[in-house]
This record gives sequence, C-alpha cells and structure tokens, in this order.
Amino acid sequence: MRLINIGFGNMVSASRLIALVTPESAPVKRIIQEARDKGALIDATCGRRTRTVLVMDSDHVVLSAVAPETVGGRFENGDSEVNDDE
Repeated sequence: MRLINIGFGNMVSASRLIALVTPESAPVKRIIQEARDKGALIDATCGRRTRTVLVMDSDHVVLSAVAPETVGGRFENGDSEVNDDE
C-alpha cells in the first residue's frame, strides 16, 4: 500500500485518491459542504488554511493545508511509501 503524506503526519492511500483540487471554486465549496453534512469530511489541516481538497473513491473528502503541487509531487515521486509486503 502506498501512502501519501498530506501534512502534519497525516497520510492517505494513493490507490484511493481520485482528485486533488484547490478549494476556491463554488463547486468545490459545495462538495466540501455536502461531505460535512454527510459526515464524510476529514479535516487534516490542524487549524490552518485549507490549500488542497482531496476527493477519495469512498466519497470521503479530505482537507489539507499543504499546497496541491506539493501533494501531487509526493504522489508522482512515490514519497511516504509504506509496503505491507514485509
């Protein structure tokens, strides 16, 4: 299983990630509010400003204080990898 560090020691499964988006647009704000209403919002910002919204295949929405470019770079580079094979 590959995990991606989304900041402050928090990680998400790379295989479950659908999209990385910025939180400024109205449709993304609506997605965040709908996830909050359903109880499917995970706030991993540690009280800081939300810079990335991660949409997961389980319909969960994860908020991160790390820039989308940084999270995307960690995804592409394979950083924070954990292998269950050992």
